[in-house]
Amino acid sequence: MIAYLLLLVAVVSRVAVLPHTAWLNFTAVGGALLYFGARRPWREMIAPLGVLMATDYCLTVYAYHYPFHWQSYVITWVWYAAAMVLGLILLSARASFTRVAAAALLGPTSFFLVSNYAVWAEGGMYPHTLSGLAACFVAAIPFYRNDVLSTAIVLGLAFGVPALVRRMQAGQAQAVLVRK
Repeated sequence: MIAYLLLLVAVVSRVAVLPHTAWLNFTAVGGALLYFGARRPWREMIAPLGVLMATDYCLTVYAYHYPFHWQSYVITWVWYAAAMVLGLILLSARASFTRVAAAALLGPTSFFLVSNYAVWAEGGMYPHTLSGLAACFVAAIPFYRNDVLSTAIVLGLAFGVPALVRRMQAGQAQAVLVRK
């Protein structure tokens, strides 16, 4: 249930923070996908993929008023699936602080590397030289920073709050045993 609520938060965080210029990719998408992969069975992973694909379409066509070319989104959609697999691999068995921190760094870093390389390779914004690639990555640093921060916040809350509640309940149970 929480995984689906986080998916809803991810969609709302993308749609509600228009225009994105002020927030520069500060959304719950990465954290929601990592959490979904960690907490839901693999056969349910089509749901967030479909919802985020539809969100990409709606944002492109209705919010940004650009023509939609699905080929431009394939890399992003593959990353959505890969983020859920990363959550499955890193966080499903045991979600320690170290594993959650690693996921909060690996998820956005992988998206930063893959998506910006695709922008450089497929687009005409940057020259197809090493300095053009570097310029593409440098221009994306503010987006990357906010993606890491938002992913860390979402994962920290999603995994940290239940762990804190369990720890507090265990402490209360221990206190009751000591009093008896």
